[in-house]
Amino acid sequence: LVFFCSSAYVPKTAAGHCKWAEVLKDLEQIKTSKDIDVSLYTANTDEDKECQEPVMRCFFLETEVILQECLIKNCSKTQDVFNIWKNGNASLENNKLNSTTSAKCKECEEYEEKNFTEFIQSFVKVIQKECK
Repeated sequence: LVFFCSSAYVPKTAAGHCKWAEVLKDLEQIKTSKDIDVSLYTANTDEDKECQEPVMRCFFLETEVILQECLIKNCSKTQDVFNIWKNGNASLENNKLNSTTSAKCKECEEYEEKNFTEFIQSFVKVIQKECK
C-alpha cells in the first residue's frame, strides 16, 4: 500500500502514458458539441503547482454539471461526458490518500464562470500541463 500511494506522484512512466490521456481524448470529442450550453466555474490554468489537485477537482465537479445538462437535453455527447467524469473521479480517488490542500487554493465557486468552449479549452490546458 505504501508503494502504491507513493507511486501516485511519480511523473509519467517510461512509456510516457499520462493517467489523464483518456480524459483528454474525450475532451477532444466534446469540445465542438453544439448542444451543450452551460456556464461553468473555470479554474485558472496558471495556479500554483500545489493547487493542481483542487483545480482538477473543480474541473471534474463542473463536468458533473455538463453531464446533468446532457442527461436533461439528451446531448449527442452524453457518453463522452460521462467517461470524462468517471475516469477523472477514479484518478482523483487514487490520489486522495496523499492529498493536502494549501489554504491559499481557491474553492471551485471562487473562479469566474465561463462558457462551455472556454471551460473545455482551460480543462485541456490543465491536463496537458499535468501530463508534461
